[in-house]
Amino acid sequence: MTVGPGKPRQAGMLRSTAVFSAMTFISRIAGYLRDWLQASLFGASPAVSAFVVAYRIPNYLRRIFAEGSFASAFVPLLSELKQKGDDKALQDFLDHVAGALLAVVVVVSGLGILAAPWVARLFLAFADPTESDWVPLTAEMLRITFPYLTFISMTALAGAVLNSFRQFGLPALTPVLHNLTLIGAMLLLPRFLGVEEKALAWGVLIAGILQMLVLWPAMGRLGLRPKFRFNFRHEGVRRVMKLMLPTIFSSSVSQVNLLVGTVFASLLVPAAQSWLYYSDRLTELPLGLFGVAIGTVILPQLSRLHADADAAGYSRSLDWGLRMVLLVGMPAALGLALLAEPLTASLFRYGEFTEFDTRMVGYALTAMSVGIPAFMLSKVLLPAFYARQDTRTPMRAAVITVVVNVVLTVAIVTPLYRMDVPFAHAGIAAATALAGVVNAALLWRYVRRDGVYQAQPGWGRWLLRIVLGLTAMAAVVLGLREWIGDWTAMAGWARWGWLLAVIGAGAGAYGLVLLAAGLRPRHLRH
Repeated sequence: MTVGPGKPRQAGMLRSTAVFSAMTFISRIAGYLRDWLQASLFGASPAVSAFVVAYRIPNYLRRIFAEGSFASAFVPLLSELKQKGDDKALQDFLDHVAGALLAVVVVVSGLGILAAPWVARLFLAFADPTESDWVPLTAEMLRITFPYLTFISMTALAGAVLNSFRQFGLPALTPVLHNLTLIGAMLLLPRFLGVEEKALAWGVLIAGILQMLVLWPAMGRLGLRPKFRFNFRHEGVRRVMKLMLPTIFSSSVSQVNLLVGTVFASLLVPAAQSWLYYSDRLTELPLGLFGVAIGTVILPQLSRLHADADAAGYSRSLDWGLRMVLLVGMPAALGLALLAEPLTASLFRYGEFTEFDTRMVGYALTAMSVGIPAFMLSKVLLPAFYARQDTRTPMRAAVITVVVNVVLTVAIVTPLYRMDVPFAHAGIAAATALAGVVNAALLWRYVRRDGVYQAQPGWGRWLLRIVLGLTAMAAVVLGLREWIGDWTAMAGWARWGWLLAVIGAGAGAYGLVLLAAGLRPRHLRH
């Protein structure tokens, strides 16, 4: 890539991304400990599937009122005020936005609690009516998890402010607290509950409270503690709402597609919800470590460049982000596809989690891995629009993507369901992945059409290096898998040992080929 005025800024983005990724990695390790304990204690029981639904719905709303739609509208406006240096206007903006956000999420949480039975019935529309306890249990868990939306939205507000001031570490680390709280809930609460899996729902609520208590004082130390002024006519609130509305689909399209999958999974066996949940959790590692990290870091950077009218720097920063996600996203997708069952066995094949569950999660993970590079590209392409306060264009792409997802889900799952094959749920994962590819392709087309991005020199060499590295990685991983044999027959410690060895060998082969093909650390900075 061309070295120019953007070099210091992009080097700073690389450092910020590294910090965010490191904190996210710690969070993901805690998350896998949580998932391992959940799988060992509860397996893929219908009660776990009830929790998956009860967690997924407020989690989708969190993407609207917290990290997703809200952040994409809030951060560019906050960055604009910060660039102007008007501290009084910035505080006034924060006070009114915080008050409006709190009022909305409290109302939505209350309505969710009241409407829990109908919400559960809606998302379990195809559930077998003979499964009489499944829908009421889901509704009961929804009443516990819906208040989480209020606390996590306040947490996200604080995190967005910290990110705008280039403090990425603590917001990225607070999900560790979420995972540790759920672990504690699973260990301590089941003995006090009639249905042990309810401990998961209570853990989610407690985690939301604790995360807010950690980030709120950190925001206050910047001298920006909100005073919660309730005036929906305030100019800043109106601008945030105007930008937010189109992003409800665009910034959370993957969550919308997961909700679509949740509805269709109710047509299958109850365990299908759990199988899809565990596969989704495994795909979150590369997405969180790299896709979300780069997207989070690049949004305030692009917002500042747009405010400064630095079109060349804007284009270079976006180009850097696209290269980085392909460099890590392609091997991540290939690795998950080739090691889907060994990875699932190593992480979850304990206690109540059976060999059959392992195989079913492996099928879903293999299908979902196809979309990982596209999911990561979307995380970088969306800020290219939000930084310019263009939220309508991504909305058009999101609407098309959701329609494509529904059509693909029906087209793939229906024949599998009629054939009564046990892996029909993998069709839902495949449809989600392919819809993600469509979303990334549309965003790429639109950003090129708008003329705000010009590809920097060297893309051909960059892609060639990646392809050569992937070829070497695939040869090493497949060769070792064939030599090792049946993963599920091993003891737990042996699975982990071989898994780490194979991952290390594959990553080493990929890295060595990249080096041999001429990639150097300086290429990651500019």
